[in-house]
This record gives sequence, structure tokens and C-alpha cells, in this order.
Amino acid sequence: MAAAVHPNFFLLLFSLYLVPWSSYALSESEILVKFKSSLSNSDEGALGKWGKDINLPPCKGGNVSNWGDAVVCEGGSVTGLILENMGLSGTIDVDTLKALPNLRILSFINNKFEGPIPELKKLNRLKNIFLSKNGFSGEIPGDAFSGMIGLKKLYLSNNKFTGPIPSSLPTLPKLMDLKLNGNQFSGQIPDFQQKSLAKFDVSNNALEGPIPVGLISRKNPDFLFSVGVLVLASVLGVVMVMMRRGRKQQPPLSVEAPPSNLGIKAGLKEEDHSSASTHSRNGNGKKAEAATKLCFVRDDRESFDLADLLKASAEILGSGSFGSSYKTALPSGAEMVVKRYKQMNNVGKEEFQEHMRRIGRLNHDNLLPLVAYYYRKEEKLLVADFVHRGSLAVHLHGYQSLGQPPLDWPTRLKIVKGVAKGLGYLYKELPSLIAPHGHLKSSNILLNQSLEPLISDYALIPVINQESAQDLMVAYKSPEYAQHGRITKKTDIWALGVLILEVLTGKFPANFLHKGKASEDQDLATWVKSVVGEDMSGADQVFDKDMGATNNNAQAEMLKLLNIALTCCELDVDKRLEMKLALDQIEGLQDPKEDEDFYSSVASDAGDKRSSRGMSDDFSL
Repeated sequence: MAAAVHPNFFLLLFSLYLVPWSSYALSESEILVKFKSSLSNSDEGALGKWGKDINLPPCKGGNVSNWGDAVVCEGGSVTGLILENMGLSGTIDVDTLKALPNLRILSFINNKFEGPIPELKKLNRLKNIFLSKNGFSGEIPGDAFSGMIGLKKLYLSNNKFTGPIPSSLPTLPKLMDLKLNGNQFSGQIPDFQQKSLAKFDVSNNALEGPIPVGLISRKNPDFLFSVGVLVLASVLGVVMVMMRRGRKQQPPLSVEAPPSNLGIKAGLKEEDHSSASTHSRNGNGKKAEAATKLCFVRDDRESFDLADLLKASAEILGSGSFGSSYKTALPSGAEMVVKRYKQMNNVGKEEFQEHMRRIGRLNHDNLLPLVAYYYRKEEKLLVADFVHRGSLAVHLHGYQSLGQPPLDWPTRLKIVKGVAKGLGYLYKELPSLIAPHGHLKSSNILLNQSLEPLISDYALIPVINQESAQDLMVAYKSPEYAQHGRITKKTDIWALGVLILEVLTGKFPANFLHKGKASEDQDLATWVKSVVGEDMSGADQVFDKDMGATNNNAQAEMLKLLNIALTCCELDVDKRLEMKLALDQIEGLQDPKEDEDFYSSVASDAGDKRSSRGMSDDFSL
């Protein structure tokens, strides 16, 4: 007779079946050690300590890492790996990393990885991927990023990728920041329709064809949107169409048109600048001809007309708050910037022209002069000199992509002094404007070859449509506008204070990211005040470490400037500095000229130790 089977036998058998699955699941420590084994040159530096004590988890609880800065922790779990500047090569083992369920950030900036891009779509929960400055090569499959619906930031710049831009990128619903510059991508640029896309850089590739309409027309509040050499005629094509319609009995205008009208200067008679709607005894052809003339507001620049811009190659520099900016080279070799505005159509022609002439009369070493403008009811073009070194924002937050060192303290002080001088000049020359600048921020501060600042996009509030100004301009993000619905004569002073804090801390002002809303918990000035304390004892914790080494004299001046900035940022307008007093205090700061030997002696030591990490925002979850 067969023995009876105990009723608990099957339960025991089932539990034994489950044991291997529960007992042999890898811990986070084991996963990271296994991943490390796929890398070459991983026994040095921070990675050399990985796995020394396999019982020590990478995250000790909360957001604290037991394994150093290379491991990002949140809620006691590994959420990011920041493996930058380590000389790593080998294989990025995504199959092993799949076992980290909370992994959201991967950064391998400035290493020595080669070959095809890893199969990143296997890590479909990633939010930020940074693979810039490696040796990855080959064509990226079109579906390489399929299913990565949470991906916000992707940096693939300065590798050796070829072929078309992956077709899966325009399908990512949350994509905010895409950097593909410095590769060998070819073909046309896909039409990215994501409203979230704020930064877009595909410069220095082999791309061709027109810029997609969706990219030209967007209103993103950022400064990096470079797409290489394209044709400005695609932007101004509407002008060509208008001219051809007006010349039904004449040949269409050719890009090989007669020489520019060199007589167009500021202050000429109104009829010389008439638009296509102006009556002319000479017929439609004459009206269309007049409509294509640029109006110059300075007489110290070479004259040219719209045809010169149309036939010139152009590079789109950025898609700012109001539209795109283009660099174009004239036949003479002079390089100009053309900014296109569609938010100025509520102002009358005479009022617009008078204000442009007023801006054209401004003359200061720290202002980027307006050279010319083009008027059309639906849109306006403003023309200025091209400044090669780019914006202060790029030098503060994207200097790695430029292959340049970060700005040191003497340079930052020089920039702040120049900005203050230029702003003070605007206050003096434009007393009738409530906010003489109105849109002061680091991306509107350009740096010349000597790193002297040139303020741009100033005095535009009177000609910007009110609804657009309230939605986009810095002045309308001020505390007084958020609280009381108005701007004041001290609104630009608040913006100056925020700019100085950005220069000193190296952090983006969160004010600019919240349209018209008071968000004091994320305000840069509020954060600085909370860290430094009333006695300023915590000031060292907010200064940007990328400024390099400083001596006691420099630190004292940095502290003074920090205090000036905080006073400029007072929420109570009455407690803010007056413009003249702020300028005097900034001018009174000691230039570190006598410390030049000191700075030069520490520069080489500091240079190799700076992280290639860009904006702190890049590593947020």
C-alpha cells in the first residue's frame, strides 16, 4: 500500500521551487560590480572602491550614497550613474543595468567608449542620457529610442555618429533637451513637434535641406538652437513672394540683383521706407521694391539691402523667447545677426520706426548696437553685428561644448561691471521707459573677443505685443508683477540682481522657468538667502566652484558682490537699490589686477579637476 502524502508536502515543494528566484536575485551592489566588470580602466579612481565590501549597499538610505558621487541615490535606491572623465572604455552593459528598476540617469561624458551606440531602449525608464565626448560611431537605428516615453534629455554630441537623425527621437513626448552637435549626421532634420523641446543643437554635422517649420516657429526660452549652414531665404521667402506678386509685368527678383542701395540711412524721408501698402504713382513694382528695403539706424556701418541677406548663407543661432536668430555673411565678409519677430504687429508703423531710430541713437561700449530693421505688418527683422564668442549663458552653463575653460572670478567681475554700466546708460538715456531693458538675462548678454559684455534685446517693451511681453519677458517674471500685476523702475534692478547671482553661483535662475508665477521656494535669490544666512556665514557654499582658486582679497570682493545682488533682489521694491547706487557699489569693487600672478599660477592646477557636468538641472529627476 502506498504511503499517504502529507498535505504540507506540496506546499514545501512549491516553496523550494520559489527559493532560487528569491535567493539568487542580485543586490544593487552585485549588479554594479557586474556592470563594472564590463568596463575597461575601471579599477582606478571612484570605481576602484566599488565592491570592496559587497555587504555595503550603494545607498545607505534616503539620498545618500555609500559609493561616492558616481552613484546617485533616491529613496534608498540607485537612480543614477555619473561616470564622467574617467577614461573608461569597453562595453556599457545595458542588460545588467536593466536589473536596476529605479535607474533614471546615465552619464558617461568624456570617456573613451567606441563602436555603436548601446541598446538604450532596453532601459526604457531613463529620463536623462549623457554620452557626449566619446568615440561612438556608426549609424544609429531609427528605432533606437522607441518606447522611451520618459526621456527628457539626450546628449550625443562630439562623437562620430553618421547617417540620419533617428526617426524615433521626434516621437518622444517629453523630450526637452537634445544635443547632437559635433557628429557626422546627414540628411534632413526631422520635424520635432514636441512642445516640451527647449534646447536643440545639431550644429557641425552634414545635414542639409530646409529647417522644419515646427522648429523655426517655436518660442522656446533658451539659447542653444544651432543647425549649421542653411539658407536665410527660406525664412524670408514670404518677402520674395510678395515682391514677385508685385512685379507681374517684370522679371522676378534674382539673388543676383543690382548692387545694394547705399543711400539708405537713418533719418531719410518716410516715403523712402514705404511698405507695400503705401500708394505709389509708379505702380505695384515700385511699391514692392520699396518694401524690400532695410531701414538703417546707424551711419557707421556698411549699407546693404534685403537681397544681400536673401542670397547669403545663414546659420540659425537660437530660438529665443520671440523667434529665431540667424547669422549671415554679407558679400563683403561682414557677419550680421538677423532676429525675426512676430510679436510686434500691434504697434503702428510710425511708432515702430520712431522707436527703432531712438534705439539706433544709443551708443555705449556695453550695448550691442542696432544696425538696421525691416518693417512688415506681420513680422519685423532687427539686424545687428554678430558677436563671435556667444552669450554669457553659454559660457556659464555650456562651456564644455565650446571646448573652453570656465569663466574665472576676474572675468566674471569684469562682465558684471560692464553689464551694470550698460544698464545704467539705458536708465539715463531712456528715462521715460519703466523698464529700460525689460528682458535682462544671461542669454541676452553677449561677450566680445575680450570677454567684455554687450547687452542685447534692450528697450523692446514698447513695441512688443502686451500679451506676448507678459508671457515671455523677464520683467514680467519679477516679484512685483507676480504679486501686484505691475512692473516698476526697479524691475530691471531685480533682473540685474538675479543675473549677478547666476554669475556667482553658476546656477540657472528658476524664475525664468515659471511664467509670471511667484515661486519663491524655487527662486534663486531665495535659495541663496537660505544658504548664506543673515550673517552671510554660508556664502562659500553658493559660490561656483568653477571660478577656480581665489585669494582672501578676491573672496572679500565676491562677498560684497553677493550682498549687492541680494539687495537688488529684495522682494520689497522700496528696499531695493536705486540704479545709480547699485552701479556705484559695483564699480567700487576692487579689480583683481594685482593678483594676476596668483590666478595664473593656479589655473593649470584647477583646469583638469573641473567636472564636465553642465547644468545642475541636467541631473534632476
